[in-house]
Amino acid sequence: MIFARVKDDLISFLQTVSRKALIIGLKVNLIFCGVIVITSCGGSDTLDKGSGIVVKTICNPIDVSYRFMPETPSRREAADPTIISFKGNYFLFASKSGGYWFSDDLAKWQLVETDQIPTEEYAPTAIVLRDTVFFLASSKEKSVIYKSADPISGMWEMANDSLEIPVWDPAFFQDDDGKLYLYWGCSNVDPLYGVKINDMTFKFEGPIQEIIYPNPEQLGWEIRGDYNKKKDVSPWLEGPWMNKHNGKYYLQYAAPGTLEKSYSDGVYVGNAPLGPFELAAHNPFAYKPEGFICGAGHGSTFKDAFDNYWHAGTLVISQKHKFERRVGIYPTFFDKDDVLYAYTRFGDYPMKVPQQKVTDQDLFTGWMLLSYKKPAYASSTLNGFPIANVNDEEVRTSWSASSGEPDKWIKLDLLSTSTVHAVQLNFAEVNTELYGRSSDKRHAFILEGSEDGENWFTVEDYSRNTSDRSHIYLTFDPIQVRYLKLTNVAVPDGNFAMSGFRVFGLKPGAVPDKSEIIEANRDSNDKRDVHLDWKAIPESMGYNIRFGTDAGKLYQNYLVYDKSGLTIRSLNKDIDYFFAVEPFNESGVGELSEIAGPF
Repeated sequence: MIFARVKDDLISFLQTVSRKALIIGLKVNLIFCGVIVITSCGGSDTLDKGSGIVVKTICNPIDVSYRFMPETPSRREAADPTIISFKGNYFLFASKSGGYWFSDDLAKWQLVETDQIPTEEYAPTAIVLRDTVFFLASSKEKSVIYKSADPISGMWEMANDSLEIPVWDPAFFQDDDGKLYLYWGCSNVDPLYGVKINDMTFKFEGPIQEIIYPNPEQLGWEIRGDYNKKKDVSPWLEGPWMNKHNGKYYLQYAAPGTLEKSYSDGVYVGNAPLGPFELAAHNPFAYKPEGFICGAGHGSTFKDAFDNYWHAGTLVISQKHKFERRVGIYPTFFDKDDVLYAYTRFGDYPMKVPQQKVTDQDLFTGWMLLSYKKPAYASSTLNGFPIANVNDEEVRTSWSASSGEPDKWIKLDLLSTSTVHAVQLNFAEVNTELYGRSSDKRHAFILEGSEDGENWFTVEDYSRNTSDRSHIYLTFDPIQVRYLKLTNVAVPDGNFAMSGFRVFGLKPGAVPDKSEIIEANRDSNDKRDVHLDWKAIPESMGYNIRFGTDAGKLYQNYLVYDKSGLTIRSLNKDIDYFFAVEPFNESGVGELSEIAGPF
């Protein structure tokens, strides 16, 4: 049965109207079967009053309808994303999602449900060949390739009934000469593999090549654990992906394990599609080990309509189930020396979606986190889910009301009137018993603001929302508020609960003073580790530790709150590193410290 409906086309049309209506401050009524649904001009569009241009922004994890898994425990999942561009749209395929999504702007995504491809399998991949999308999912029994000239319709047909061997974590790559290659692998023992295949029949042409092996003895980012501490456990090498740039082949791979904060993507570089490959100096190229939600591994690197690269990766929760995960996207670049890096600085804060070719400095909105550890109040609190969890910047903890009844509420006090541009409402699954998708399930609420805690105005009315999205990102014309209150109208199931009530904007005041690296000690017994201490700045709420293997290429980012010291265990033991620290607070980002190193 195909669930891509006429309704979806109408939504697409009316969303376009809604975006245009935003410019003049209107809201649009969507009418389906006699039911009126109000869609706000919020979401991911913000009007720049100076230019009159609607600026699109996004915030990780991306705001899509993450599905409840069909088996216990009741939890949501999407991971291992492949994003491709096709006929003016981007298509997102992710593990175990019961469908896939499409978008024309990387900000608003629409779901296509279909049973014509194996959407219940892990780590799907896709490629555009001859004006057609070809799809392949992981299998340990039989790898079948499907094709569609119109994936928005949900209609697919078989292109190849069986590869010569089943493959897990597959990825296609077509070279400039039209030759097609297939990569795969997911193991804590075996290497990643690659082979040339026929672009018409998908038959293997030539021997299967062993591409790369794990090397945790040298590479700290391949060591297991949230903080790369499990040195006696074999890492998983998985999720290959290939890009070509300036005649070089960039073989990307994920390590050390999908349930860990340290999950990242490394890269090897070669002069031919099947190698040999050499480890790049900058690694892992996609790395986000801390923040509200962590991870950047097992994904895909793709171009947008303006020739900008992005990296889609897996974000980790792994609390209710080891595969409880989400999807994030990060701006990605090749520098003047062809070094590949994903820009993860403030990687779960709002970022701009560019409408032209950009550099990494163009995409940060400058909106700072205003909600961190601020006083919070609630109508009720369920035992074991304290209210402090709602703004501790940890997706793995959550606050819960005593039930999911309407009129349950939570309120934040920002302590002073600030300019608020956006909120990200991260709902949690507490006491849910849902399995699979249900069209009648939704998150509905009313968001209100106040300067004095007594006189309230509506910021966003989502009381008639019909979508089941659990990481709702909303932007609006800037408002002046001290208090924000979220009142429940409906939850899909279980309790009214949140893992993060995140507020973004700017507080009046000065940015932090410049800090400095006080000490950097590379462990003489294990040079995969380094301990850093830096000068604490009283007015700072947190720091970006920026580091790299070249003083001019501090592409790694490690964000911390409330600390002035840190041990990083993700280094290449055979390479020297440089470090700097960047303080920030609710008023903005301070000056980067002097660069320390090499160490």
